[in-house]
Amino acid sequence: MHSAVQKLARAALFTAALGAIPAGSSAAADGVTIRDLIVTTPQPDARSDAAIKAARAFYEFWNSGDTAFLKQAISDRFTDRTLPAGRPQGPEGPSFASRGFRAAVPDLGVTVEKMIVTGGYVTVHMVFTGHFSGTFGNTPGGGQPIRFIATDLLKVEDGRITDNWHIEDNLTLLQQMGLAKITP
Repeated sequence: MHSAVQKLARAALFTAALGAIPAGSSAAADGVTIRDLIVTTPQPDARSDAAIKAARAFYEFWNSGDTAFLKQAISDRFTDRTLPAGRPQGPEGPSFASRGFRAAVPDLGVTVEKMIVTGGYVTVHMVFTGHFSGTFGNTPGGGQPIRFIATDLLKVEDGRITDNWHIEDNLTLLQQMGLAKITP
């Protein structure tokens, strides 16, 4: 029992380290899919365009793992406002989370289901997909399909993301990995 609790705790910490888990195919040639984009300004403006560009680069990073997109997206002052335990604060945090998550789900992808842009803020609802074919802590995957949701609130200043508040459906992820079970 103690071992199972420790395993679940490690799993929860790891998934928390995934953080901005915002996620379709591992590195789609066409880039990240945005199914629905809503901009609340009556006419396109430079601020909204810059926010969309930064958000698109951020989710291209999550979709591909390519840190060049992350560097385009986030500010040197980047702050994770819902920082999971074990994840470094600042610009290194998302890269750290991506490396850890891709060790477990190498074909991780993201689809942005909805992106709402208002002023300097972007709200994004996304779906992460892939297969647990890597290793999560000491647990090897068996190729199980992974599909879970996440939501981000991004603050964008001067065309770069400065702040991120995020929430992920880690319980669904852990269940799909076989690391959490709900008993009635």
